[in-house]
Amino acid sequence: MRIAVEADTRGFDRAMGDLQLRAGALGSAFTSAFRNASGGGKSLEGVLKQLATRISGIALDSALRPVGTLAGNLLNGLIGSLGGALGGGAAGAAAPQRVVPFAKGGVVRAPSFFPMGGAAGLMGEAGAEAILPLRRGSDGSLGVATSGGGARGGPTTVVFNVSTPDAPSFRRAEGQIQAMLARAALRGQRGL
Repeated sequence: MRIAVEADTRGFDRAMGDLQLRAGALGSAFTSAFRNASGGGKSLEGVLKQLATRISGIALDSALRPVGTLAGNLLNGLIGSLGGALGGGAAGAAAPQRVVPFAKGGVVRAPSFFPMGGAAGLMGEAGAEAILPLRRGSDGSLGVATSGGGARGGPTTVVFNVSTPDAPSFRRAEGQIQAMLARAALRGQRGL
C-alpha cells in the first residue's frame, strides 16, 4: 500500500502575501512619518497623529476586507437566484448566467444562493460545503453514490485535506497525518 499526503497551501500563501503587503504599508507609514518629523518641519504631535491615522486605516482595511467579500458574494448569489427564478435574468442583461453542473458532485466554497421550489436556498454560508450525488441501492435505500472499487478490487481514492497555519507545523505533524491516513485507508478496505 502506498500513501501520499498532499497539502493545499494556496490559502496560506495568499495570507502570507497579504501580510507582506500590510507590513510594507505599515513600514512605509512609519518611514514617511519620521521623515516628516526630522526634515519636514512638522511638530512631533502632528507626525504622531498622522501616523496613528494611517495605521488605523491599514488595520480597518484589513478587518473589513472579508466582510466586503462576503457581502459581494451574497449579493451576486441573490441576484443570480432571482434572475434564475424570474426566467433567466432581466431584459437586456449584458451577460448570461454561468451554469456550473454538479451531477458528479463538487464543492461550494463561498456563500451561494440557489433556487429551491419557489424559494431561495443558501449554501456555503458557514464555509465550504460538499455536493454529493445520491443513488438508490438494490434494497431501495438512498445513499451517496461512489465510484472506484475499494472492496470490489478497484482503486480507492482518498482525499485528505490538511489546514495548517504554517509549513513547519505541517512538517511536525506529518507522521501523525500519515498514520491517520493509513488507518483510514485500511478501514475503508475492510468496508468499515
